[in-house]
Amino acid sequence: MNDGKGSEMPAGARARLIGAGYAAQGLGYAAVVTALPAFKDRQGVDDTFVSAVLLLVVVAAAGGSVLADRIAARWGSRYALASGLFLIGAGLAGTTFWSPNAIFAAIFLAYGVGLGAVDASLSMQGVLVQARLGRSVMSRLFAAYTAAAIAAALLMSGALKTGAGAAVAVGVAAVFAVLVGLVGWRRFEPGRTLRSSAAHAGSGRTVRPIVLVCGLLIFTAFLVDSAISTWSSVYLQDSLAAAPAAAPLGYAAYQGAVLVSRLVADHVVPRAGRTLIAVGALMFCGIGCGLVVVLPAIGAAVTGFAVAGIGVGVLVPLAFSAAGEAALENSDEVIAKVNLFNYGGALLGAVLLGALSEPIGLRWAFVIPVIAVLVTLPLARRVGRLTAREPAVS
Repeated sequence: MNDGKGSEMPAGARARLIGAGYAAQGLGYAAVVTALPAFKDRQGVDDTFVSAVLLLVVVAAAGGSVLADRIAARWGSRYALASGLFLIGAGLAGTTFWSPNAIFAAIFLAYGVGLGAVDASLSMQGVLVQARLGRSVMSRLFAAYTAAAIAAALLMSGALKTGAGAAVAVGVAAVFAVLVGLVGWRRFEPGRTLRSSAAHAGSGRTVRPIVLVCGLLIFTAFLVDSAISTWSSVYLQDSLAAAPAAAPLGYAAYQGAVLVSRLVADHVVPRAGRTLIAVGALMFCGIGCGLVVVLPAIGAAVTGFAVAGIGVGVLVPLAFSAAGEAALENSDEVIAKVNLFNYGGALLGAVLLGALSEPIGLRWAFVIPVIAVLVTLPLARRVGRLTAREPAVS
C-alpha cells in the first residue's frame, strides 16, 4: 500500500471521518427510498415509472463505480469519494421540488452516478484504513451508514407526521453529504494500493475466485437490501394499508437490526470464522423475506424486515473485508470489481420487485430474494479460504 500526503493524521481520526462518509451515504439513500411514496404522489407517477427510474439509477451507479476506480487509480480513492458525495448532494437537492418527469429522472440519473462512486470508494477507503489500524473495523464503518439510515427514516416519519414534507428530510441529507465531501477532500485516507499486478496477471485469473465468491455474496445481500429499502414503505402503505407516518417504520426496523448486527460483527466474525457467519447471515436473509411472503400482516412484515436486516448487516462488510484482505496489495481494484455485483442485486431488488407489483403483488414479489439466498448458500463455504494465488511461471 502506498501512502499519500496527509498520513500524519491519526488513523483512528481518519477512520471516524470515513465513517462520516458512510453516514452521509446512508442518510441520503434512506431519505430517498422512504420518500418514494411522497414522490409518487407529487409527480403523479405509478410503480412502473418508479421502477424505470430506479433502473436508471442502478445503471448510472454501475458507471459511477467504474468511474471511481479510474479516479482512484489516477489520484486516489479519497477524491473519488469526495466527488461522489458532491454529486449525491446535488442529486438529493434536485429531488426536493417538483419538476417535469423527464427532468426528475435526469436528476436521479446524476444521483445514481454519485451513489456508485461513493459505494466503491467507501469500501476502498475502509479497507485501507482497516489495514493501517491493523484490526477489523469494516462492520463498524458500515454501522455508521446504518445509524444514519435509521435517523433518516425517523426524520422522514416525523416530517410527514408534522406536515413539513419529505423535502425537509431529503434536504438535510443533501447538505450533510456536501459538508462531509468538503472536509474529506483533503482528509480522507490518502493511501493507494498497487494497480494491475495481481489483478491483471494471467488475465485476472489470480483474483477471479475472490471477485466471483465475494461478488455473489454482495449480489445477494444487496438484492435483499434493495428489495426492503425500496419497497418496504410502499408495501406497508399500499398493500397492508399502514398509515403514511407508519410506513417508514418497517425500513427503520430493518436498519435497526442491521445496526445491531454490525456493531457486534467485528467481535464475532474473527472468533466464529467467516464461513459460518456467511452461511448464517444468508439464512437470516432468506427467513426474513420468507416471513413477509407467508404472513401478510403489518407486524409480521416489520418483523421479517428486521430478521433479514440481521443477515444483510453482517454479510456486506464481511464480503468486502474478505475481498480486500485476500488481495490486499490490489484492494482498490479488486473491491471496485466486487462492488459491481452490488448493482445486479439492486437491479433485481428494486426494479424486478416493482415490475412484479402489478401482476402478482409486492407480497409475492419478495419470493425473489428468498430464491437468491438459496442459490448463493453453497458459495458461502468458500469465503474463508480465499486468497490471491500467484500466477504460474512458464
